[in-house]
Amino acid sequence: MDRFLAGVERRAFVNARLATRDGEEALDIVQDAMLVMVRNYAGRPESEWGPLFHSVLQSRINDWRRRTRVRSRWRVWLARDEDSDDDPLANLPDGASPDPAAQAAGRAALGALEQALSALPTRQREAFLLRAWEGLDVAQTARAMDCSEGSVKTHYSRAVQTLRAQLGEHWP
Repeated sequence: MDRFLAGVERRAFVNARLATRDGEEALDIVQDAMLVMVRNYAGRPESEWGPLFHSVLQSRINDWRRRTRVRSRWRVWLARDEDSDDDPLANLPDGASPDPAAQAAGRAALGALEQALSALPTRQREAFLLRAWEGLDVAQTARAMDCSEGSVKTHYSRAVQTLRAQLGEHWP
């Protein structure tokens, strides 16, 4: 279980950060999802951990959205400071690319991808991240998203079309 959680940790954080747009909230959500996995699903077969974890993660993200909506009804919503970088992982050096020009191009492409992913509707973003990034198959993604396989295919296809159109030069 430790190896599985260590392998999925960074991707889960980015997934949660895209959904919440807040690094601290994303860390809390990922930590909570990991605790649920250890407490409730450690005895399950390892082949089930991927879909289970992502189902729990998406559930925690949805819970966060509901709580945020309720809180925003009773408080004045304060704009997030866009100039601050709350991502603790963004400052890690990239050992694979020592060339500053390549690093700048990579950061630009990553920024464009993050912006395009953030603009996707929630279900399309979930389907894309689970299929393309996590490598889950259609059936596993459907279980994680609690929807039909046909819905997964539709959401994924629409996400890919939108990303291709928005990313243009950055799309492989």
